Amino acid sequence: MSMQVPAGDLLKKINYPSDLKQLSENDLEQVCQELRQYIIDVVSVNGGHFAASLGVVELTVALQYVLNTPYDQLVWDVGHQAYGHKILTGRREEFHTNRVYKGISGFPKRSESEYDTFGVGHSSTSISVALGMAVASHYKGETDRQHVAVIGDGAMTAGMAFEALNHAGIENSNLLVILNDNNMSIDPNVGALKEYLTDITTSKPYNRFRDDIAHVLGKLSAIGPDAFKIAQKIEKSIKGTLLKRSNFFEALKFRYFGPIDGHDVNHLVKVLKDLRDIPGPKLLHCVTTKGKGYALAEKDQTKWHAPGLFDKITGEIKKAKHDKPQPPKYQDVFGHSIIELAEQNPKIMGITPAMPSGCSLNLMMKAMPTRAFDVGIAEQHAVTFSAGLATQGLVPFCNIYSSFMQRAYDQVIHDVAIQKLNVVFCLDRAGLVGADGPTHHGAYDLAFMRCIPNMTVSSPMNEEELRNLMFTAQQENMGPFVIRYPRGNGVMVDWQRPFKAIPVGKGRKICDGDDVAILSIGAIGNEVVKATADLNTEGYYPAHYDMRFVKPLDEALLHDVFQKFDKVITVEDGCLEGGMGSAIIEFMADNGYHKTQVKRLGIPDKIIEHGEQPELWAECGYDAKSITEQVKSLGAKRNTHTIAS
Repeated sequence: MSMQVPAGDLLKKINYPSDLKQLSENDLEQVCQELRQYIIDVVSVNGGHFAASLGVVELTVALQYVLNTPYDQLVWDVGHQAYGHKILTGRREEFHTNRVYKGISGFPKRSESEYDTFGVGHSSTSISVALGMAVASHYKGETDRQHVAVIGDGAMTAGMAFEALNHAGIENSNLLVILNDNNMSIDPNVGALKEYLTDITTSKPYNRFRDDIAHVLGKLSAIGPDAFKIAQKIEKSIKGTLLKRSNFFEALKFRYFGPIDGHDVNHLVKVLKDLRDIPGPKLLHCVTTKGKGYALAEKDQTKWHAPGLFDKITGEIKKAKHDKPQPPKYQDVFGHSIIELAEQNPKIMGITPAMPSGCSLNLMMKAMPTRAFDVGIAEQHAVTFSAGLATQGLVPFCNIYSSFMQRAYDQVIHDVAIQKLNVVFCLDRAGLVGADGPTHHGAYDLAFMRCIPNMTVSSPMNEEELRNLMFTAQQENMGPFVIRYPRGNGVMVDWQRPFKAIPVGKGRKICDGDDVAILSIGAIGNEVVKATADLNTEGYYPAHYDMRFVKPLDEALLHDVFQKFDKVITVEDGCLEGGMGSAIIEFMADNGYHKTQVKRLGIPDKIIEHGEQPELWAECGYDAKSITEQVKSLGAKRNTHTIAS
């Protein structure tokens, strides 16, 4: 149950940006203090993303104070940092329901508020979106309309952000890109762009001159267009000389301003007001600290990205206490297992696009730093980089969240599958992921991977199966190989068992039965185990088969099933359209099994919102209770005898 908390004296008077604008600029520092404290108070007792929103409190207040939102259009990149935005735009009273089932979303969402101009959850989209809005406004003659994209330096590493900058530079559009530079995404940023931004922010001569340049430009621009052009040339020359290299953003025809202190709300207000009157594409470089105002979050920004519930006074992160040892997270099984495999096989390499702690590849990066790579937020590059490694006889394990893999689909087909390269795709967060909601649900991977030639597509039911599939995938000449597994904990305490190869395309019988057969794939099969146990107590004895592979299918197993059973239920934590159940139906049609009654359980053809995983499984009708009801609804017969397992 989410908990409501009181707001500060000024904040409780602010329901919308129009209320904020009634305050004097002298009040804004107090508003920032109260907003920061409110985020700490609410997230500490209700959970959610944390450090990112603390880092942009001043920027959020300044933007809403200066802009005329929602007429002026503000686009947040990713949206982890948009809690302050939500609180100031009509959702303070319901902010305690953030990320809770049936509550408000943890990300900006168009259907939730007119102030949320674009739905975001994946990074690096904001500049493209804001440019599209700006061009549309120009076309419609809305010359007074502002368009602002707030993007982090981590998100700026993605190819899409560069593509948008490249286009925006040639459009005479009213676009302001705010670079929120905190040297972090979820983990510390990597790459040459990070080093470049560090050069800018640490250049003492440049920082000494930047305010004078802005002052001169402001004065001269009032004189006339010729003086303005002269001032631009002077500015460009000084910037280039002091930085000893061309300014990257200026080279793309953006007017560059900064770096400025992203935690000085009054200076931010002044700069943003000045920038409203400067035409063309502009970039404001703001230096911020992720977790600002909460010392522990400033010190360990990765840990405090989304810490869960915590004591706001002591900083103790609250974890459920258990009397017995608990199963590990699937991501940790991957992280430890790849190190074990890499110790045995010198060809194995690890790759992740900016999620080393999220997928636990950080363990390998620490143990084997020359064999594990964080390539930044660049999923397409991660896949093709892996393909390049594979051409040289190495075996890359490319770990990408299922929903993020959608961004690199062309590379999977063109750069890996067509060339039959042995790249192992470990798709973490497959299936319904919980509170992150529809932008992060890994709903489609079974469907979009199984239609690709040369691809093996598998999903383990438990931790031991995950280890064994990883062992299988790194053997010689396995070709493109997908292993998809869910967010959260597994089911085995004793999971670290010796590796065993699994025959590709072979499922297994979990329990024998009669009358009804249940075919599952992946960890959702554990819900089937619960359902069959409950059904057994009532005299129903369905058989249960773990398919393990959706491509290739275990056709021998399926022939046995359809020759014995005339009632079949398929269960998958993935979309029904094109998924495992569809593959089973295709097999039936191809082999003449027309009399069997089949019920497919999985994610229906609609967008599933956020909530805890069991809540969403129940909503979609494939939790243990729903499976039990489906067995009975098929007309399964009660039996007075037991079935040997």
